Amino acid sequence: MSNGIAWINEQVKAQSEMAERLRAEIAKVIVGQQHLVDRLLIALLADGHVLLEGVPGLAKTLAVRTLAAALNTKFQRIQFTPDLLPADLIGTQIYNPRDGTFSVRLGPIFANIVLADEINRAPAKVQSALLEAMQERQVTIGGEAHALPEPFLVLATQNPIEQEGTYPLPEAQVDRFMLKVRVEYPTRDEERRILEAEARTRRVRDVRPVVEPAAILAARAVVDEIYVDEKIREYVLDIVSATRTPGAFKLDLAPYIRYGASPRATICLTLAARAHAFLNGRGYVTPQDVKSVAPDVLRHRILPTYEAEAEEITPDVLIARILSELPVP
Repeated sequence: MSNGIAWINEQVKAQSEMAERLRAEIAKVIVGQQHLVDRLLIALLADGHVLLEGVPGLAKTLAVRTLAAALNTKFQRIQFTPDLLPADLIGTQIYNPRDGTFSVRLGPIFANIVLADEINRAPAKVQSALLEAMQERQVTIGGEAHALPEPFLVLATQNPIEQEGTYPLPEAQVDRFMLKVRVEYPTRDEERRILEAEARTRRVRDVRPVVEPAAILAARAVVDEIYVDEKIREYVLDIVSATRTPGAFKLDLAPYIRYGASPRATICLTLAARAHAFLNGRGYVTPQDVKSVAPDVLRHRILPTYEAEAEEITPDVLIARILSELPVP
């Protein structure tokens, strides 16, 4: 197996330059927010969607636009509003009165990188249309399926503090996001650098495309080959199982968890850990890779009880307890 890992390490080293080029381009515009940038790269490498949650003004939309500008792919920003219709998202059929036929006009969802801005402002019908696109990588227009381009990535933003005019995302759709990333305030030093760079009427953002779609797909093929030891697999299974039956792991968390994470979480946690190892230049997954990505993979997949909400015990607190008390291989 050592020869196999050595080969994977060489492949990771050969492909990791792509991630460094992306980081360098993003750093031209985004100050700090290292966690956010890394999670966007993990999603890109692991072929998963991301839900970004944070108060306005934390560069969520700017980070996504900058990543898209650094990729030589098609980018589309969709502003979700209460009056948005499914046809505004996926497209519709247009009737041609001359010959009595219908033609298909594809919607903005047909892009490689789709920014769903303020996703929780759209009604249920739009969410259902987006759900098919995220899971099946296709949309249905007039009974005919249309495949979405490859790669295809939905990066959605939502505001956690403003509830008026918003619609709670269905649990089935939230589960389709590989990661839910909490975007935090910058440090004082980072905010000073933002002030120096942005407090002007003309802003120079010279971001150029440095990565082709073929390079993304090649890097994903390497991520799929990153070695995951049997002990790491068991560790992943233990973490996810502990969100469902904490008592089996001697954790007194059962009164605080209504529903635990689904098997999709097991898949996403393993894929995200592989991508995290890739970004750190390794051809194998360590327990720290799993622990690093676990909060972003699990926080939107654990439904706390009313008792937990009353005691202000959030999913992040529950995940931290699980990670700190479970034995690490």
